[in-house]
Amino acid sequence: MANDPFHLRADEAHDHAGHGHGHEDGHAHAHLPDARAVSRMLPEERAKERRSLLATLILVTVIMVLEWVGGWLTGSLALRADAGHMLTDSVAIVLSLLAISFASRPADRKRSFGFYRMEILAALANGVALVVLAAWIIYEAVDRFRSPEPIDAVPMIAIAAIGLVANIVALFMLHRKNGSLNIRGAYLHVVGDTLSSVGVIVAALIILLTGWTPIDPILSIGIALVIVWSGLRLVREAVDVLLEAVPAHLDLAEVLHEMERADGVARVHDLHIWTISSGMHSLSAHVVVEGCDMGRNEEILRSLRSLLAEKFDLDHVTLQLETPAHCHGLDLH
Repeated sequence: MANDPFHLRADEAHDHAGHGHGHEDGHAHAHLPDARAVSRMLPEERAKERRSLLATLILVTVIMVLEWVGGWLTGSLALRADAGHMLTDSVAIVLSLLAISFASRPADRKRSFGFYRMEILAALANGVALVVLAAWIIYEAVDRFRSPEPIDAVPMIAIAAIGLVANIVALFMLHRKNGSLNIRGAYLHVVGDTLSSVGVIVAALIILLTGWTPIDPILSIGIALVIVWSGLRLVREAVDVLLEAVPAHLDLAEVLHEMERADGVARVHDLHIWTISSGMHSLSAHVVVEGCDMGRNEEILRSLRSLLAEKFDLDHVTLQLETPAHCHGLDLH
């Protein structure tokens, strides 16, 4: 791929600084899961993470179906709500798998950024689906308060216990000291579902010991609210990426201030920071320099790239250097 302009490496791009009579261009090219981190992983590490995530996805999906069916059979809405919560885990794992898959696909002449945005579209669709699911659970829970139904607590405990054990197994499968952000994100989702399973078991014990069935829809609403929060956050993050908003962890004013503090920089304008896919952020800006020395301007360019990478973790950077007006008549070649 050495001659393919669509596969210009970051280090090659860093060395491509244009020159002219009024400006020079310098390009520094370096992702809800972190696609950029995945793209930097060795193939064997990527394969190991994919296997761990696939195994966890299969386990979580089987238990999710078991809890959903068990909820219908026992009359427990909390079990079905917990199954819905496990769906959020499945969504998170699927998105992580998508990140791994798309990070390994090369860009082409039509899609210069590759397929990273497919993950964002999937996140948006899944977020909307989760909110709809949570709304249904809340509707069913309210109906349960009006028309209580009998709940078979013993099988409810058994099914929730199986779900708890499965979640603990999934935690062991995902736990690793040096896992990527994708693995850590999936791990935290399963931690949340483990706590949810404990809540279902406690609710089942209360029903078994006291016969107080309202605990089931109460817990269901609690789980549904967690699902709503997860779904809306997913939708918000996906929409922000599609609108090319400034990443939440970055302050545009701070980045501008730090760039204009750099030695040799007069001012910065047309500064834009956006997200290509989760964890993969880009920056472009016009930088007005103070002098006409091309060698000095190359040094300023390198200094800015280093600042943006080290302080803000921005590696995919495009900077256009602009020289002062009085340099236009000089021979800069």
